[in-house]
Amino acid sequence: MKVLVIGTGGREHALVWALAQDPDVEEVVAAPGNPGIAALHPAYDGQTIVCRPVDVSDHAAVVALATEIGADLVVVGPEAPLVAGLADPLREAGIAVFGPSKDAAQLEGSKAFAKDVMAAASVPTSRAYVCTTPEQAAEAIDAFGPPYVVKDDALAAGKGVVVTSDRDEALAHAAGCAQVLIEEFLDGPEVSLFAITDGTTVLPMQPAQDFKRLGDNDEGPNTGGMGAYTPLPWAPEGLVAEVTELVLQPTVDEMRRRGTPFSGLLYAGLALTSRGLRVIEFNCRFGDPETQALLPMLKTPLGGLLLAAATGKLADYDQLSWRNGSAVAVVVAAKKYPASPRSGDQIAGVEQAESGGVQVFHAGTALDGEELVTSGGRVLAVSATGKDLDEARQRAYAGVGQIRIKGSQHRTDIALKAARGEIDV
Repeated sequence: MKVLVIGTGGREHALVWALAQDPDVEEVVAAPGNPGIAALHPAYDGQTIVCRPVDVSDHAAVVALATEIGADLVVVGPEAPLVAGLADPLREAGIAVFGPSKDAAQLEGSKAFAKDVMAAASVPTSRAYVCTTPEQAAEAIDAFGPPYVVKDDALAAGKGVVVTSDRDEALAHAAGCAQVLIEEFLDGPEVSLFAITDGTTVLPMQPAQDFKRLGDNDEGPNTGGMGAYTPLPWAPEGLVAEVTELVLQPTVDEMRRRGTPFSGLLYAGLALTSRGLRVIEFNCRFGDPETQALLPMLKTPLGGLLLAAATGKLADYDQLSWRNGSAVAVVVAAKKYPASPRSGDQIAGVEQAESGGVQVFHAGTALDGEELVTSGGRVLAVSATGKDLDEARQRAYAGVGQIRIKGSQHRTDIALKAARGEIDV
């Protein structure tokens, strides 16, 4: 099987890395890819891993590339091209795609649309007001009271949500959005649960947790994610079955009923509140950085799994198989991230880190001549596995300690509470 992976980030690096370990995958092309993906090729005998330039927003160019290489499967990594409808012309060209159609991707592209689907499917979620004027937003904010939850209805690269007790800050964020959702605050720990689906069958992955705030103890601004771990030793027994029954399967069934079946990766962001399970949001693709923790734990060959989802044959799988132990991924971010991340800083120590048994997934890197430099806010994710969370944490942070980037920042408490037997809320 030949697989084309669309995207440039850490999620795509992890997908290529996992696909390359599937014995049925003989070639992986990443477009545009990144320096970390390009460096994978020598590690795999008998397989080809290459990067090809392409403008992801040029759908015709992507279809042409997929046709040229004879791709058996295209995996679209980021949300923006999915919401823009990249999967549609690929399918029209007769190419199997892992990723939802433009209409189905509105589950992530519009939070108001997702709320409408959840209401129709009786999926438990937070109460919310959809607002298009400052006056509506102010009225909704006052109706709920602090802490205020304000969400940009459109895509915002994981940074469109503000949770604050400062009313002025909440109003300012709302004013900067064309359409905004004001929601009730949900207490309790948060969980990320991914599911592979072909539009009918739903196969849940094991739960993970990510860390959105920049600093330790969940302080500082919201980010795209500073780290993740899996599995969750504190998760209630039967959580995956409950989420599948109450959230994932009803949502997939409702999308099919509407004539816009959802095929690909359905990501449910969940809150385990004092009043029960609630959906915070849906995403239409593998999450970042949870993917960098989940895929090293997945035993089921990824290529065959994604192809089955893309071709309506997921019912051939009873369940997914997982390795024993735990995984922790720690993000190393550039100086001044997330406000104005600095680019062009030299990155050193990646090879030393990987020699210690961790996997370093590139997210915001580039080559300046032969020198590896920063090119984005979240630069790298250092992922490690272990017999338990404590061992995985030790290995991941040892890898982080080998990497040198001027002014870089990372959290020191990823999975710390869980490793101590506590729940991280």
